[in-house]
Amino acid sequence: MLDDKGVSADKVKGSGPNGRITKSDVAAYVSGGVSADAIAMNGWGGKRDQNRVKMTTLRKKVAERLVAVKNQTAMLTTFNEVDMSAVMTLRDKYKDKFKEQHGVGLGFMSFFTKAVTEALRLFPQVNAHIDGEEMMMHDYADIGIAVSSPKGLMVPVVRNAEKLSLAEIESKIKELAVKARDGKLSIDEMTGGTFTITNGGVFGSMLSTPILNPPQSAILGMHNIVERPVAVNGQVVIRPIMYVALSYDHRIIDGKESVSFLMAVKQMIEDPDKMVFGGKDPGEVLLGL
Repeated sequence: MLDDKGVSADKVKGSGPNGRITKSDVAAYVSGGVSADAIAMNGWGGKRDQNRVKMTTLRKKVAERLVAVKNQTAMLTTFNEVDMSAVMTLRDKYKDKFKEQHGVGLGFMSFFTKAVTEALRLFPQVNAHIDGEEMMMHDYADIGIAVSSPKGLMVPVVRNAEKLSLAEIESKIKELAVKARDGKLSIDEMTGGTFTITNGGVFGSMLSTPILNPPQSAILGMHNIVERPVAVNGQVVIRPIMYVALSYDHRIIDGKESVSFLMAVKQMIEDPDKMVFGGKDPGEVLLGL
């Protein structure tokens, strides 16, 4: 088999008795895989060296802020699950036309951003923060979007997201993500947000408890979409499900508000028409209910 595949025996680590090379070892090598014994023999460790790397100024500042959040807030997290079927169907139907007309791709972040801005209008304390002995309320939604960059996680802000269309949200997120990648984000572009959205799903996260981005009082965590069996009208069906998490400061946001906020986001994602009608069912708007 070695001769047939043109592989030299000294390149393959055998996993058989006394290091004997087996067919599976050759097959794994040819296909780009690695045998179990090869991992042990050619792993990344072995020398037990250690290396000290100085923390960057940015990493030290992030560390200080995160510790301060844990020590100075009453942080709590509530969870829910979202059936992504409706949004995925809508996206698949219009994504080509959307990109052709607006010049940007149609992702899930814009849907969640729009749903969040509508939910913040319904539950304004989720959009507020504590300033001394007062609550600072906002009649606008500056949404921080957590993005990965070569320097680490950064949170640029989409200003007045409540006024933007899906296309405008996508364009702004793309612009800020490119700046983050190229290290060109300004301090102003990363400060002043009223609420943050983070998406660990792009890295495969199933569930997490996102940490608050001070001085904000809440943050929404998105996760990966997995096909799961769910009950619909008494029948078990397979649906694309995303778990979502809302971490919030219990000093300013009560449990009822946090759960209701997350439910509003869930309902708008599962029924996108509600984003157009201010979180209500189109029928209710038509009937003036």
